[in-house]
Amino acid sequence: MTNYSPIMNNLTKSKNPGTKEKPCSCDVCGKSFSQKSNLTVHRRIHTGEKPYHCDVCGKSFSQSNLTIHRRIHTGEKPYHCDVCGNSFRRRSHLSVHKHTHTGEKPCHCDTCGKLFSCNSQLTTHRRIHTGEKPYPCDLCGKSFSQTNALTRHKRVHTGEKPYHCDICGKSFPANGNLTIHKRVHTGEKPYHCDICGRSFSGSNDLTRHQRIHTGEKPYRCDICGKSFSLNSAFTSHKYIHMGEMPYHCDICGKSFSGNSQLTSHRRIHTGEKPYCCDICGKSFSENSTLTRHKRIHTGEKPYQCIICGKSFSGNGALTRHKRIHTGEKPYQCDICGKSFSESSSVTSHKRIHTGEKPYYCNICGKSFTATVT
Repeated sequence: MTNYSPIMNNLTKSKNPGTKEKPCSCDVCGKSFSQKSNLTVHRRIHTGEKPYHCDVCGKSFSQSNLTIHRRIHTGEKPYHCDVCGNSFRRRSHLSVHKHTHTGEKPCHCDTCGKLFSCNSQLTTHRRIHTGEKPYPCDLCGKSFSQTNALTRHKRVHTGEKPYHCDICGKSFPANGNLTIHKRVHTGEKPYHCDICGRSFSGSNDLTRHQRIHTGEKPYRCDICGKSFSLNSAFTSHKYIHMGEMPYHCDICGKSFSGNSQLTSHRRIHTGEKPYCCDICGKSFSENSTLTRHKRIHTGEKPYQCIICGKSFSGNGALTRHKRIHTGEKPYQCDICGKSFSESSSVTSHKRIHTGEKPYYCNICGKSFTATVT
């Protein structure tokens, strides 16, 4: 009888996906591929070749995903969710989106246990633990943990803003920025705080807001130990130690450590007040001022003293209040050395030394060092 077992074993091996043959090897790094076409695409990592060019913006690609890129310009989103009707440029984005309806999160981080709806999210998440940032900017050298973060960053250098609002025409460097911007026109605020019920147009806005309730300050200065709830505030703070103020006002020459501070300052010169209260119509030069103002109408006081329980509408008011309990007086008169718990108090006090009386009675003309009610 003929022995067929060696033949059957070979057939079994060839059908086993775990032993799939990869005959095509990269002669630079040694990585193997099952198809020559995959090897060809891989080699472009080493050569830098980008043979696919967009005829609209001129951007080049190493793989044949030019068709997907062109949808940025055309606005085409051919993949539709049959549950909510939302549309996507990529099939993979639709697949991930569907998990929001099913609640399915099949990918598990073996370090912290967090769950994700797709493997790419898990891969990106793991870099939080490893600190890996494999995508460097070839212009300034800064590295990123995600390719899309690198792509957005490069637009800082190029000034490219490929995403356009079809309502007002404003342009943005990232699609996420455009999506959030459009909610200015629609009034949509899909992200809700489960503590106070307040709603926000972006998930990042909600995350920052929730730190009001939790007191979380994840950004810590390794020089002085001071912590911040916002990355922008932390970035500006670091310039204090460096003595650097890279943002200059082209009108008065005043310098600032952060671009947002410069933008707010310029409104002193222009008189611009772009943030309008939809309840009373009053306008403000800063969004944070509008937010605090609205609490006059809503009565909201989200900042609570953990010592006595008293609540306040603004974080600054809470900070000042806490000094009642701590006895802290951080503001000192540089003439006599007397200390105060508020900066406004030391300003008023200094008028004893200077004799300044900036407040005038419009009836009798008498002057005062402070306002009298």
